[in-house]
Amino acid sequence: MTEAPVSPFTFNTTASIVFEPGSAARLGEIVARRVGNRVLFVTDPGLRRIGLCDEAMASLQGAGLTVMVFDEVEADPSRATLMKAVEAGRGASGVVGFGGGSSLDIAKLAALLIGSGEDLDEAWGVGQAKGPRLPLVLIPTTAGTGSEVTPVSIITVGEEEKRGVSSPILLPDVAILDADLTLGLPPAITAATGIDAMVHAIEAYASRSANNNPLSKMLAREALRLLGANIEKVIDNGQDRDARGAMLLGSMLAGQAFANSPVAAVHALAYPIGGTFHIPHGLSNALVLPHVLRFNAPDAAHLYAEIAGDCFPALTGEEGVQGRCAAFIEELAALSKRVGLQTRLRDVGIGEDALSKMAADAMKQQRLLVNNPRAVSESDALAIYRAAW
Repeated sequence: MTEAPVSPFTFNTTASIVFEPGSAARLGEIVARRVGNRVLFVTDPGLRRIGLCDEAMASLQGAGLTVMVFDEVEADPSRATLMKAVEAGRGASGVVGFGGGSSLDIAKLAALLIGSGEDLDEAWGVGQAKGPRLPLVLIPTTAGTGSEVTPVSIITVGEEEKRGVSSPILLPDVAILDADLTLGLPPAITAATGIDAMVHAIEAYASRSANNNPLSKMLAREALRLLGANIEKVIDNGQDRDARGAMLLGSMLAGQAFANSPVAAVHALAYPIGGTFHIPHGLSNALVLPHVLRFNAPDAAHLYAEIAGDCFPALTGEEGVQGRCAAFIEELAALSKRVGLQTRLRDVGIGEDALSKMAADAMKQQRLLVNNPRAVSESDALAIYRAAW
């Protein structure tokens, strides 16, 4: 039996990746030549308050750079926050994003808007951003979004709607992966962000995107191997530096995978949960994950069966495609419960009367739904939400 020919694809990722415990403390040494002499440092008030940014900022200043700090990023950041960051960064020669996915998303678009002066409303969507952007360095403090290697930034517009800018221009020049920055993460955030990274790998592997490619598939499988083997370790012992590093690396690999083979219905159905009810993104994904995979199984069982053993080695011996697929989905649902996440929409305060509007809102995410292995109608979305409720 001959292998099917490889379809044409494009693979973009961050130009330089530094994986090293303690590397944030020598940030100036690593990036000074790339970012110029006036840096906009984007982070959130919590990280600033606990001093997690201090060493990185001191290192930039020690290298002779002026640091302009914007520390007002909130979860699911708004357009207003982005515009405040842009104003704070006027005159900057480069941007450093430090924090979770929200801070990195703001840093990406601030670098674009300051560097190009373009209108945000003309940049929404895929491939619409013109650039250029300012030099950009991203430093994640959670092992979840993979934003340091993705060309996407998500912003909350108005009260509830989330919109994205997706363009290779947003890929940073440097990603700094410092496991020491994640040692203090609380178990709930560790769990939610870890499941988020697993969702990225699963959806990238099974994506119906024409750009699904062998590199993304390989990266997704290695991501699941690292994440599956370490997520419960870091919940049990948050100071396990090796396990924290493995989670950070797994998150990045999953980010590289879905940056090039985009995510699908899990994310599309998670967005109304986050946008309307302000549930953290990773938890929003976890709440619908098993239900979307069960819906997809008629068309994607063979794909889920292929990756089941990567994530959960005990499933390697499960007989048959259908058996491995079903066991994989049940094990993911059980994992969410084991790591302490809520598992039903009602558990996070979502009433049954909200499900119809959520289903309608999920249909606005066509840029994601087109990648799903099985077509999703509004009635399908509603049925999935009901199963998750």
